[in-house]
Amino acid sequence: MPVMDGLEATKQIKLRFPSVKIVMITVSDDITDLFDALKKGAQGYLLKNIQSETWVEHLRAFALDEVPMSKEIAFQILKEFPQRKSISKENIPLSTRELELLQLVAKGLSNKEISKTLFISENTVKSHLKNILSKLHLENRVQLTSYAFKQGLVD
Repeated sequence: MPVMDGLEATKQIKLRFPSVKIVMITVSDDITDLFDALKKGAQGYLLKNIQSETWVEHLRAFALDEVPMSKEIAFQILKEFPQRKSISKENIPLSTRELELLQLVAKGLSNKEISKTLFISENTVKSHLKNILSKLHLENRVQLTSYAFKQGLVD
């Protein structure tokens, strides 16, 4: 981009039009770039090398205010946090089912993949995610994944 980079453009767009949804499309799987994009206001971060059907799935999710995350990005987030032994799950305000779902989100599974794994509908997955985010005072899947790793909730 000749005038400014994507991060600066994102910041400027969000300042002028806060309700605009921005999805960064990049070749960089560097976690620092992901965090920078989110800090500047991007709602999503997609790698250019994902398969076409995944593009459509992710873009639909962004349109529905979901924040899908590729397995590659989830892996990069995982590498950022030191491995800890699991903490007492009694201190986490989530049900057993919500903890299961949180772990699958943190592993980078989509709502569709989670619904198949847990034998529940995608709407039920969305409902659980909404409840989890509300209980933990988080805004999106990236923050939820970060939380899961910080708390040692991911196997």
